[in-house]
Amino acid sequence: MRRFFRLRVLAVAAPLLWLALAQTPVLAQNGADAAAARLARVAREGVRIGSPLGAGDDPQTSVAQPEASGKPSANLNTSIEGSLGAYGDPLGLRAFLRTRGIEYSLTYIGESLGNATGGSRRGAIYQGRLDVQFDADLEKLMGWQGASFHTNYYQIHGTGLSRYFLNNIIAVSAIEALPSSRLYELWLDQRLFDGQLSLKVGQIAADTEFAVSQTGTLFVNSTFGWPNIMADVLPSGGPVYPLAVPAVRAKYVPNQNFSLQVGIFDGDPSGPARPDNDPDPQRRNRTGTNFRTNDPALVIAEAAYAYNILSGDLGEPGTVTLGGWHHFGRFDSLRFDDAGGRLADPATTGIARRFRGDSGIYGIVDQTLYREPDDPNDGASAFVRVSGSPGDRNLVDLYVDAGIAYKGLFKGRSDDTVGIAFGLSRFSRSARGFDLDTILATGVPGSRRSSEAVIEATYQAVLGPGVTVQPDVQYIFRPGGGIANPRDANGARIRNAAVFGLRAIVRY
Repeated sequence: MRRFFRLRVLAVAAPLLWLALAQTPVLAQNGADAAAARLARVAREGVRIGSPLGAGDDPQTSVAQPEASGKPSANLNTSIEGSLGAYGDPLGLRAFLRTRGIEYSLTYIGESLGNATGGSRRGAIYQGRLDVQFDADLEKLMGWQGASFHTNYYQIHGTGLSRYFLNNIIAVSAIEALPSSRLYELWLDQRLFDGQLSLKVGQIAADTEFAVSQTGTLFVNSTFGWPNIMADVLPSGGPVYPLAVPAVRAKYVPNQNFSLQVGIFDGDPSGPARPDNDPDPQRRNRTGTNFRTNDPALVIAEAAYAYNILSGDLGEPGTVTLGGWHHFGRFDSLRFDDAGGRLADPATTGIARRFRGDSGIYGIVDQTLYREPDDPNDGASAFVRVSGSPGDRNLVDLYVDAGIAYKGLFKGRSDDTVGIAFGLSRFSRSARGFDLDTILATGVPGSRRSSEAVIEATYQAVLGPGVTVQPDVQYIFRPGGGIANPRDANGARIRNAAVFGLRAIVRY
């Protein structure tokens, strides 16, 4: 069994070694030929900085934004269609639909991940997600000026490494979810005042537009998309992958640099857990069609400023984002009961103190650090993101992440992106206090949760338009914050985990 596991880990890790040793193109170019090829490619690509191709539907300010991503906020624009010749558009259906304002795409993400050490147990998994998207320009289709329609569906399969092997709170993959076929988003967008105001109504996910780092979309770990703190404190994980909710979003863009958006979402994608239903929110909303509208609302507001995005601007481009959210529901104390006693005390009422509402704030800086003089689409960018929530009612009260990426670092590999990132979730004072209260009340030594952290190194190699492979290494510190391993008879803590993986993405 151990031999089999080692072979699976080797199968996942070997491509990482191969990419580290073989970064030169198959046919090396030099001198005038290389310069001419580079100029032709730059002319073909255009300058992406300042274009509307940024993740989260904002102007692109990160030079190292990847070509492909598993994050719902990513703006994917390459396809294998052109590489398939006559098979790229059988019967000319795609071209015909485009003339009518209709487009569709299929994106498949498949990945293998394994923890060679640590976690609650060692193992390796395969998981995949097929994303079928459909978009319609209603002005071109039916003369409805400024209107567009979007929907997408997921077919999710495989086994989650975090859920079944690591027992950590920061999921190692952005596509990890229970196997299902489900509706994700379904909305209508109306643009007014020459596109300055956008009103979106329908089933919407918050992680497609809010709290987005363009550089962060490179990484495999889920937290570098939607910050882990919000996934852990909002009911049912919040309106994020794989669950979206009925919502209204308004976005005001007075100029290229500034945007202000606010969204009002149903506050619980799956409804509350009760003794007569499943405790897992993904099972309570198995197909994404609950369409709940009677839960207390979640409101998210965000302002973003993009700078140095116009030709001739001095300095490198970047984006500063400030946001906050408020949930109008009721939330339980993690430590105290409704009489002021400690929940770990045998004499407690057993009914947690209730708080009215919950809230949080976040800030992001996404900054291009360097652009290569002869290629404005290659270079390095970095991000820093900080978020906080009240510690008296939330499992996590502070979250910090940061990362740096470089696109085109290796000669002849202009579209490849390499990066490293770090994220940390701190368990709240209430959660830590409950652990201490339990030890004192029972007299049994136990673990006290503190924080969980992850560091990830990754390399995305573009094999051709719409096709990427991505070796990935992650190290998880204190899975679950340092909780006892449920599989260890002696109650030892879950050990730090080393995760190796390989992801492939194909888009048509």
